[in-house]
Amino acid sequence: MLCLAASASQASAQAPTPGATPARQRPAAAKPTAPKPSRGATKAADPAGFAAIVAQASTAREANDLDRAIALYKRALALKPDWTEGWWGLGTACYDLDRYAEANDAFRRVLSRDDSDGVTWVFKGLTSFQLKHFDEALSELTQARRRGVTASREISEAARYHTALLLTRNEEYEQSLAVLSDFGLEGNDSPRIIEAMGLATLRMPILPDDLPGTKRELVMLAGRAQYFLAARLLQASQNAFETLVSRYPDTPNVHYAYGVMLAGEQPEQAIERFTRELKVSPTHVLAKIQIAFAHIKRSEFAEAKPWAEQAAQEAPTQFIAHNALGQVLLATGDIDGAVRALENAVKLAPDSPAMHFALARAYRAAKRTADADREQAEFTRLDRLVRQQRTGENSVGGMAPPK
Repeated sequence: MLCLAASASQASAQAPTPGATPARQRPAAAKPTAPKPSRGATKAADPAGFAAIVAQASTAREANDLDRAIALYKRALALKPDWTEGWWGLGTACYDLDRYAEANDAFRRVLSRDDSDGVTWVFKGLTSFQLKHFDEALSELTQARRRGVTASREISEAARYHTALLLTRNEEYEQSLAVLSDFGLEGNDSPRIIEAMGLATLRMPILPDDLPGTKRELVMLAGRAQYFLAARLLQASQNAFETLVSRYPDTPNVHYAYGVMLAGEQPEQAIERFTRELKVSPTHVLAKIQIAFAHIKRSEFAEAKPWAEQAAQEAPTQFIAHNALGQVLLATGDIDGAVRALENAVKLAPDSPAMHFALARAYRAAKRTADADREQAEFTRLDRLVRQQRTGENSVGGMAPPK
């Protein structure tokens, strides 16, 4: 796994490719951006001997004598438990030595004093990941994204990579791929990134360490095809998917993934792939939803309707199924049915700008102007949030905005 080794005394070390192991390659991290006490205030509150220990800890840290630095940080913190910089220094030093439980506790203490810094949340999440507290790690990395991660590109990349792995583990594959797509745009095709893309593409809810060796070629082929798609190399992506389906024609999600790739520009060929997927996986509801959308794209609403109805019935908790049904019903004149379907979609995905936009259209068709205006305003608000969070230095990428 990719791991960052934080360093309070070093702000710009050579960064690894996401996926590098800590033993081989570790970037240094900048200090948190949380406000620190002024020197004058610190001196006034210092217990006897505290300043000398702090100086020794700093010297040891700069000399990369981490065991000694940790011992000195602990001595200083015993004298002054509210020394936030000391908890940060202790956490980073412990992280460098893979002492994740101690690092996790130290970062927890930093956050208990100021939880506004995204970098601290990243390191808290990474230590939770290493401790296999996966739900906690995803929550913490989400907090990092909401606060912004601007200290370095390397820290942001680590947050994105681990966030994607955890989303895949949670079966949130589309969100995982949205996070990973930035690596394609950046040209980062390290084996770990390709592997992560392959797991999400094939909808395999496991972490890379749990991938059987017999599945590795399959996953890497799928990941390479997905990487080309993220990098907007469409012909290369199509060629890679052709190789994938020729080698693994009976593997679940292979035809589905290829169909998703084709859906934007080649809906007829996409329908063929989704149909093939249903022969491999007859209960693949998402393939049925995609067939419905492919027909919608071609304005073939009569053909789309049975697929959308079946998907909404089989997957009542999938907002995208209700979205497809709502679009079909609106286009075929069943406005009341469309409103009901799209209201269900919004209930299931209240943070989706697209769902509010679709519901606004249905309300306007039903001449419910006030409701349409409300949904249009909510669309505008959410769309602005999504654009802010998926672009720029603060982005970790790919997740729904907070309410």
